[in-house]
Amino acid sequence: MTTDTGFTDLDGEFFQRELDAFLPDRIYDAHAHLWKQDWASFTLGAAIVDVGIAEYDRGIGEIHGGRPTETLFLSFATPEHADQIDAANAWTADQIKDRPACRGHFFVRPTDDPEWVRQQVRRLGLHGLKCYHTFAGSAPTWEASIPEYLPEPLVAVAHDEGWTITLHMVKSRAVADADNLHWIQQYCRKYPDMQLILAHSARGFQPAHNLEGLQQLAGIGNLWFDTSANCEPMAHQSILRLLGSDRLMYGSDLPVTHLRGRSLGAGDGFVWLYEESPVWGEKHARVEPVLVGLEHLRSLKWACWSERLSDKQVEDVFWNNAARLFGVGS
Repeated sequence: MTTDTGFTDLDGEFFQRELDAFLPDRIYDAHAHLWKQDWASFTLGAAIVDVGIAEYDRGIGEIHGGRPTETLFLSFATPEHADQIDAANAWTADQIKDRPACRGHFFVRPTDDPEWVRQQVRRLGLHGLKCYHTFAGSAPTWEASIPEYLPEPLVAVAHDEGWTITLHMVKSRAVADADNLHWIQQYCRKYPDMQLILAHSARGFQPAHNLEGLQQLAGIGNLWFDTSANCEPMAHQSILRLLGSDRLMYGSDLPVTHLRGRSLGAGDGFVWLYEESPVWGEKHARVEPVLVGLEHLRSLKWACWSERLSDKQVEDVFWNNAARLFGVGS
């Protein structure tokens, strides 16, 4: 059987075998998306093109085995749909208005007026900012410096307001890149009331970058990490070992959860293997890929096991750290 989100019996068997005994009783998902087809081209499963909180609950419930889940939702848009950014931010705010433990990040462009952003976030009842490199002015945007898509005046407003910011840094060497390290340190130290979240376990899809760069970020009290969609155990493990289990938060990155495959570090970079990638046939058998969200959760299980985390520390990663950061009561 396959659900409308693409969850199959194979995925269910994987969850029962690999994850059910590991996951805590409740989960805070610190990185997920809601969207409409008007401003985003991705889908949940093959055909769900508009995803509000009801569709999110259904999809994430499959990945989490029905455990109660609260969420930080990140508004999202592309330059091709820049005229829909206001609608995307309003959609996120509307979807969480009856979920007091959920939080929402306002999508910002580098050209947005900081005072306008302040007013809009307050008006919508959102809780911080989400930026993205595709709005940087340089090309290719994958090599953009952080201020090109997260200018300092926006960080200053977040400091004034006590907001969180989710940052998907780019550049080929991620947190090992000297320019990225400079701006992360600069922003965090100059604006201590702004809380910076580095997405995808510091974009450590190549864990060697984390091992090289993370130690230079030790001791920064307003720096956090979400694990979103990173399937490399060592990416999470490096954060746990170098910076502590109180800095890491689970994040699903739905809808990436419901793609089939995984990320894989290779050379000095990484690749994404998807269901259509011609890699699943082996000499003796065919490997059946499961959903990225399940591979990601297994990578976290292995990281927690390798670092010998206690049950309480695992609960920190999956609930307590996010609840503390976002001001969610127990």
